[in-house]
Amino acid sequence: MSEEAGFEQEGGPFWDPRITANIRAAGAVLWRASARGTVEIAVVHRPKYGDWSLPKGKLDPGETPVLAGAREVREETGLQGRLGRYLGHVTYPIPGHRKLKRVDYWAAEVVGGQFSANAEVDMLSWYPLDRVMDQLSYPMDRQVVRVFSRLPARTSTLLLVRHASAGRRGRFNGPDEQRPLDREGKRQAQALVPNLLAFGASEIYSADPLRCVQTMQPLAEQLGAEIAIEPLFSEQGFAADPAPARERLRNLVSDKAVRVICSQGKVVPDLLGRLAEQDGIGLPSARNRKGSVWVLSFVGRRLVAADHLDRSLSVQAVNA
Repeated sequence: MSEEAGFEQEGGPFWDPRITANIRAAGAVLWRASARGTVEIAVVHRPKYGDWSLPKGKLDPGETPVLAGAREVREETGLQGRLGRYLGHVTYPIPGHRKLKRVDYWAAEVVGGQFSANAEVDMLSWYPLDRVMDQLSYPMDRQVVRVFSRLPARTSTLLLVRHASAGRRGRFNGPDEQRPLDREGKRQAQALVPNLLAFGASEIYSADPLRCVQTMQPLAEQLGAEIAIEPLFSEQGFAADPAPARERLRNLVSDKAVRVICSQGKVVPDLLGRLAEQDGIGLPSARNRKGSVWVLSFVGRRLVAADHLDRSLSVQAVNA
């Protein structure tokens, strides 16, 4: 019997709210477009359990759920998946232990690689959406696929970052626009790189304050890309007239590139709040702390999902 068999998601009859999820894992609904233009979902067979499931696995020490989800897809399937919108999480108990396992899921489009059997997965099969439910061994996996199917598989991603830590304004002797990242901010900027790349980050835009530009520099170096300066996304530029910044953000949505925008604390909530209000979606609770990221998913130029990654790149805030 698999560790998952017979258990349900958070809130189900086997769930004890007094037990904190202390085992973390991540995975993905890995999808591709077929030759006929339909969406197909990858289902993997795990010989250890004799089951068919979505690719997933436990976080390595110090690893974020974002990186674990992308890594597990790559390790279990040999395929490279580009993460998209967040699909939520399931939580279930581990038999024989007072422990809960939490698994966070993202949509992930195949962008490269080739399947090869390995120690964890010996078979991979592709199924269209109207057949995949019958192939999955667990109700929890079927629930995640249902969430995936509520929106179009292919969405455009825009990544909105609040700049990393730059100390206190009152302790910097100089123009505030020139205040640099502090030691913690430099660490946060480096940590952002692999997590943003997991979503396919390819182009970079930044408000003009130095701390915003410095937050994006490690990513720019990794990509070999220029940082386009966008004064509209600075606190000063936004305060002068918010409307052009809102329009500029929509204009940066692209189906050919995943663009990253770095902005400031007094801009991000208003900029995103008005966008969500116009497009009729709710936003998860979030503190918008320095070094945090909003993953924005669009169909055309319409915002259809907004997911928040806290500065630790945890998705806890999504369900707060």
